[in-house]
Amino acid sequence: MTESSDITRDYDLYLGCVAPNRYPMIEASTVQVFKKLGINLHDMKGASCCPAPGVFRSFDIPTWRAIASRNITIAEQDRRDIAVMCNGCFGTLLEANHLMNSHPDQRTETNAILEKVGRQFEGTVKVRHIIDILYNDVGPKAISDMVIQPLRGVKAAVHYGCHLLKPSETRPWGKDENPTFFDDIVEASGAESIDYKDKFMCCGAGGGVRAAIKDVSMDFTREKLSNMKDAGVDIIVDCCPFCHLQFDLGQVEVKAMFGEEYRFPVIYISQLLGLAMGISPYDLGLIATKDKPPGTPPFIPTEPFVKKVVEGM
Repeated sequence: MTESSDITRDYDLYLGCVAPNRYPMIEASTVQVFKKLGINLHDMKGASCCPAPGVFRSFDIPTWRAIASRNITIAEQDRRDIAVMCNGCFGTLLEANHLMNSHPDQRTETNAILEKVGRQFEGTVKVRHIIDILYNDVGPKAISDMVIQPLRGVKAAVHYGCHLLKPSETRPWGKDENPTFFDDIVEASGAESIDYKDKFMCCGAGGGVRAAIKDVSMDFTREKLSNMKDAGVDIIVDCCPFCHLQFDLGQVEVKAMFGEEYRFPVIYISQLLGLAMGISPYDLGLIATKDKPPGTPPFIPTEPFVKKVVEGM
């Protein structure tokens, strides 16, 4: 980990699908927190679905690689590295970038496809998860120095998610089976990361399981929620919009399917850090407006959590 002022100050922000369509507060809070840290996140004009690593790649790797590489060429044209908010998008774009840079035959094949739409992969940018940037460039200490409203007393269940860590060969944190880098970022806010059983287990959403085998998917989620409850946590903190959906909407679905009720507010990492940095909870999407349509996220209200920890609310 390096905590240095000499860090990249401009990135292309890759939105993915779930954040802009279901959880726009994830994008809003990420942009605001990074601005506080002196990092500018720019729109990637014309970007498409990554596409999803656990689904699309399972059916057609060359097409998966071509679509991912096209997205990367947008950042190459902008001459900026890519910042990613989603574990699945991170997995696709990072691994496609790695394949294109390390396998000349795949690069030639893919560039022949990209040529049809006037693009060529050059291999000139890096793909980075925002957790990577926060931990390895900014650093927990620098984040902690920005905190003006420490979230003391908050017990957080940190969920890493599968694609953030695997495959370890291409991930910036290596093969550590029990990493703590995400926990360190959470604890920079003043909150406490609580250990719980099967912490690194899948949320249940990925690999097409949520869409194809819903009962299996929700059993995964139920198991994780049960373990979090046993550990006595207050909130769930994640760094992936799809995991976020699975834990947020999933708590409603678990109650309907298994009769077990959980009420953990699900907080994206930039929402947590933004709150600790003094950004308005309204701007972070932690308090819903009065005209919030029914059946829209968040499904588990985050407002009670905010009112509990923010003085004067």
